[in-house]
Amino acid sequence: MPRLGKNTFKKLTDISLLIRKRTVITSFEAKIPHLGSCLSCVDILVYLYFQELSINPEKFEDIDRDRFLLSKGHAAPVLFQVLAEKGFFSVNELKEFGENGSVLHEHPPKPGIIKGIEAATGSLGHGFPMGIGMAISAKIQKKDFNIYALLSDGECNEGSIWEGALLAPKLKLDNFIGIIDYNKWQATGRTKDIMNIEPFVDKWLSFGWHCQEIDGHNFDEIHEAFLNAHRSVSKPSIIIANTIKGKGISFMEDDNNWHYRIPNADELQRSIRELEDGL
Repeated sequence: MPRLGKNTFKKLTDISLLIRKRTVITSFEAKIPHLGSCLSCVDILVYLYFQELSINPEKFEDIDRDRFLLSKGHAAPVLFQVLAEKGFFSVNELKEFGENGSVLHEHPPKPGIIKGIEAATGSLGHGFPMGIGMAISAKIQKKDFNIYALLSDGECNEGSIWEGALLAPKLKLDNFIGIIDYNKWQATGRTKDIMNIEPFVDKWLSFGWHCQEIDGHNFDEIHEAFLNAHRSVSKPSIIIANTIKGKGISFMEDDNNWHYRIPNADELQRSIRELEDGL
């Protein structure tokens, strides 16, 4: 397995811990839910923005930039943390999260309001096909940039996901990479109990995708998956990232109550202690 250098691995790990800590604090202070769903995709977002995406916060309008779409729009609180850490806007602006008049809320707004946001998402099943549309556009214009979309597993209940899954291989969109945050939960229960999506890998393969299944919290596996995705010719790629809802905080892990719960003062302090022990 291709491995990240020791310094890079540590850098990504430290950023992930910092982002988790700030996300929990923001959830407490702004009374914003979806904490469990945010924590499951932290490592994926950190890898994307600090290792994978070809983007420059100072030149975000560059036509040749990579595009990232948060199809699971309810994880916007953690995306905003990552964007701020990357330099798209000041970390101090995160203090305005959820306040009246703030542009920082539970879901990404339309483009042009927050630098770094490519599309308004929130209604599940929208970001993935929008990304496929961008990939089609790039092919028509003979552009070399890549398009990435992060989905939730519950989102794969939506018919628009599977319409896009049919279209992208037909058009040979090897400039598109989808990542599924497979934390095994959705709002009201286990993903498999609400709409069983297994056999998940086999379904994507049968639709003509280059498909990989990884540990979505292991930076070396994430790294290898993207390297493999870029080697795929004439096929779009999907990375099924097995994750843990509430990852990083022991009493939140794999507990679906944290889809909507907001930590109280005691839970906040317990969370901070656990995360700081990892820093």
